Amino acid sequence: MASSNGKPAQGEEGKAAEGSIGGYESLHRLLEANLSPELFQEASRLLLGLNCARPLETISLPEATTTIAETHNFDVQAFCFSADKEFLRQPRVVRVGLIQNSIAVPTTCHFADQKKAIMDKIKPIIDAAGASGVNILCLQEAWTMPFAFCTREKRWCEFAEPVDGESTQFLQELAQKYNMVIVSPILERDVNHGETIWNTAVVIGNSGNIIGIHRKNHIPRVGDFNESTYYMEGNTGHPVFETAYGKIGVNICYGRHHPLNWLAFGLNGAEIVFNPSATVGELSEPMWPIEARNAAIANSYFVGSINRVGTEVFPNPFTSGDGKPQHADFGHFYGSSHFSAPDASCTPSLSRYRDGLIISDMDLNLCRQLKDKWAFRMTARYDMYASLLSEYLKPGFKPQVIVDPLINKRA
Repeated sequence: MASSNGKPAQGEEGKAAEGSIGGYESLHRLLEANLSPELFQEASRLLLGLNCARPLETISLPEATTTIAETHNFDVQAFCFSADKEFLRQPRVVRVGLIQNSIAVPTTCHFADQKKAIMDKIKPIIDAAGASGVNILCLQEAWTMPFAFCTREKRWCEFAEPVDGESTQFLQELAQKYNMVIVSPILERDVNHGETIWNTAVVIGNSGNIIGIHRKNHIPRVGDFNESTYYMEGNTGHPVFETAYGKIGVNICYGRHHPLNWLAFGLNGAEIVFNPSATVGELSEPMWPIEARNAAIANSYFVGSINRVGTEVFPNPFTSGDGKPQHADFGHFYGSSHFSAPDASCTPSLSRYRDGLIISDMDLNLCRQLKDKWAFRMTARYDMYASLLSEYLKPGFKPQVIVDPLINKRA
């Protein structure tokens, strides 16, 4: 259950909820409950930064939203990123939402039942986003299914569907109902190219139309965890989708580890880049608060980071190439979805173990303001980088290393 009084959340028999941090939903809530207001303010300043020289402000949400959240037991938080007032441009405020969720029924259930249960679970959270006036909403990676890619079993390919398949049609109705752009990461079956499977984000316009797709650029190969069992690197480049509310990109999961991947979306003009993910604590949690925030700073755009929650147990045990015995789960998906801004400020994260919706108002004028302030684009040496990369791709490339001529000589 949620802990609204600052006390740790308790599970059955008074035990701390699985996936919590000492019983708390997030590091931010742990600090808030255990530090004096003065110390907590200083800790927040260092951990979350300042937006336009001020602490990030919270947003009051409609009662309809909070009621849905209480009824369906999901975490909901809302914040506002401001920009400095300009004389020649009006504010460009867009309301953006991220959804994180666990699966709804055991992985042993019929696949159709699993998919329907997830859709039934997600709909009230989308309704809450709609009631809050969210303009752009992004779901987590492969949201229609368990994250079965760790198992290397091919039967999970049955969850793959065409771009205009069942999940897209489900979201198209909601996009049109709420005048909302929805980013839907799915397992795609490309029926026009031999039923090839891709890890794909479908971008649905606020009129319910399909604006386009982006396919995952970087595929993890970490030990036995090798997603190329199911799909390979994408072939869509780094598209930026100009929507009714702003220019958005989608950097799917593992792509967040590659700075040039983030850069490419920025070069194509993105104002918001989403990072829908499915990652577990032992694999990546120390990186999670850092990489997206760095990308927002370096590329002068907003980043929305989404991660699923819960521990998904599969029928057959598998290994992970880490020397440990076979196991039936990949680990705990730690949620912690959050927003990062180009001025180095960021929101607290959602719960580490509960479903959640995080909402942010963001003035997109902040993107250009930070470009003007830091002049990263102007001071970058793209010509130098391009020359190095061009040489690096040649078989005869030699690193530019200057060796001390005395390094191997004895005194």
